[in-house]
Amino acid sequence: MSTAFVPNLLGRIGQYTRETVAQIGYAARWFVVLLGECFGALRRPTLISEQIHFIGNYSMLIIVVSGLFVGMVLGLQGYITLNAYGAEEQLGKVVALSLLRELGPVVTALLFAGRAGTSLTAQIGLMKAGEQLTAMEMMAINPVQRVLAPRFLAGVVAMPILATIFNGVGVVGGYLIGVKLIGVDSGAFWSQMQSGVDIWGDIANGVLKSFVFGVVVTFTALYQGYEAQPTPEDVSRATTRTVVFASLLVWGLDFVLTALMFNK
Repeated sequence: MSTAFVPNLLGRIGQYTRETVAQIGYAARWFVVLLGECFGALRRPTLISEQIHFIGNYSMLIIVVSGLFVGMVLGLQGYITLNAYGAEEQLGKVVALSLLRELGPVVTALLFAGRAGTSLTAQIGLMKAGEQLTAMEMMAINPVQRVLAPRFLAGVVAMPILATIFNGVGVVGGYLIGVKLIGVDSGAFWSQMQSGVDIWGDIANGVLKSFVFGVVVTFTALYQGYEAQPTPEDVSRATTRTVVFASLLVWGLDFVLTALMFNK
């Protein structure tokens, strides 16, 4: 082994670490600026409602279809597992808790990143490539407040709503498989679900999770689009980075939030 290999390797690791820390710091400062501009964007509720429609309604189909099939899979797999212990009547509770605590917020966030996140990144990146953001600055219009902040607020609002819809449709899917197809008692399905789900411990924590994921995914999408180089190639790479980074952040934050919320 060459004697210069180790110093060169350590130098590369140090340079990469320094650049990563600097990038994280820059993103944190950018996030603070974006939050500050959100107060000004609240004076234009029409812009926010338009973005909620674009982000939420256009993501509804994939959320509903995915929620239905996830609930059906939970109903089938849950019954197979519970049947081995003679606890089929607990199926409703298992389906509801699995969706509310974990699968609902996480799967919705991943679908949100793939559908709405990439769209936001492409929008902002193309606006930058077309020098529309620069033109706004030349007209004394703050592009962060006019373009980015409404989209950020819309994503934060839409994400918990989409997660709630996902959970509701998932429960219906579990009911169709467990009760209508397999034959679990309907009263036991709903009563066990009602008695086993806590409003604050399960539902509220799931909503809080989806809110945090909405902040993270939407910010990642806007940041990648805004910081992309004004070329078609880099805009396409930015959309890929949005999915990768947002997915990793969702999984990491899911572990942290689960450990804090449900560690009883």
